[in-house]
Amino acid sequence: MRRTLDFNKKIKIVLIDDNYEHLMGIKELVNLETNFEVVATATNANIGINFVKRFQPDLVLMDINMPEKDGLTAISEIENLGLGVKIIALTGYDDSDLIFRAMKIGAKGYILKTMASAQLIYAIEEVMQGKIYLPSGLSSRFFEYFQKTFKEEASNNTSGENLLQYLTQREEEVLELLTQGVTYKGVASQLFISETTVKTHVNNIFQKLQVNDRTQAVLYAINNGFTNRKKLKIAI
Repeated sequence: MRRTLDFNKKIKIVLIDDNYEHLMGIKELVNLETNFEVVATATNANIGINFVKRFQPDLVLMDINMPEKDGLTAISEIENLGLGVKIIALTGYDDSDLIFRAMKIGAKGYILKTMASAQLIYAIEEVMQGKIYLPSGLSSRFFEYFQKTFKEEASNNTSGENLLQYLTQREEEVLELLTQGVTYKGVASQLFISETTVKTHVNNIFQKLQVNDRTQAVLYAINNGFTNRKKLKIAI
């Protein structure tokens, strides 16, 4: 049996998701709960952030894979407002690195879009009670990744490590195409993914390599033997 929140007023929620149909579905689901009220919805991160400033909600459900400005950047900006808004990351990506980064910058929960609606409501309840929410299937993987990453950061803190080692296989594939001068649209076509997904991977690459743009990422890759390493992998 699900616990009932004991609040004197409704919990104000802002929903940010570029998929309009999914956004409306979540809104309808959340508004069925007597303790919750969706005060604003947005399909664009910048508009969503403005709604957060305007309505100062208790909680934001933030889609990670957003056009123009990705969800991770939006979470960071909302955190920097200093309003004490709780944030749950909502995404279709079952990615330990993405979970780690979302939680590291301020998200209090992480839930997959494919999960049952009851889990979303439960996640909101848990986070609003000051807890962290991760589905059981993801929590063990997250903490394993957290421990691994923490140990690596501690051991490499002063060693000037090659940051390319932190890229996932898909991020390496994207970076390889970028070093060849392929456009984002071209990368999407060759890897059979959407251009929005390419931009998400590129943003992940920028953060992991600690660079600000595509040119810096390509230069870092070349200067640190990325192309040679790729050739070696192919040869093996």
